[in-house]
Amino acid sequence: MHQTNENANQPALAALMRRGELFSEKCPSREVLKHVTSRWGVLLLVALLGGTHRFSELRRKVNGISEKMLAQTLQWLEGDGFVERISYPVVPPHVEYRLTPLGEEIGEKVEALADWIEVKLPEILAAQRRKGE
Repeated sequence: MHQTNENANQPALAALMRRGELFSEKCPSREVLKHVTSRWGVLLLVALLGGTHRFSELRRKVNGISEKMLAQTLQWLEGDGFVERISYPVVPPHVEYRLTPLGEEIGEKVEALADWIEVKLPEILAAQRRKGE
C-alpha cells in the first residue's frame, strides 16, 4: 500500500505534539495561533475564502471591525503567510487581499470551527442560560 506524503508525516507530527512545544511559553506557534483564532482572524480568513476582496469590502463584510483592527489583523495574517496583499500602482490606490495556498488551508480549518459553533449555538446558549440561573 502506497503512503501519501501527508500520512508519512503523521508519526513525526504526533511525536512533535507529544513534546508539547505549543505549551512552551516561548513557542512561536502561540503567536500564530493568536492571529488565526482571534475573533477578527477567524472572520477575515472565512471572508477571504470567498475570494479576493478590497479593504473596504472586507470592512463591510466583517461587520463591527474597526479600520485599525482590520489593518492590524490583515498585517498579522500577511506576516504569517496566510494573506497576500496586492497593491496596484493607480490613483487613488487600489489594494486587494486574497488567501495564499497556506491561508486557504487554515481558512478551511477555522471555517469548520465556525460552522460547528453555529450548528451548536442553541446548545451553547442553553448552557449559558443554565449557568446564569
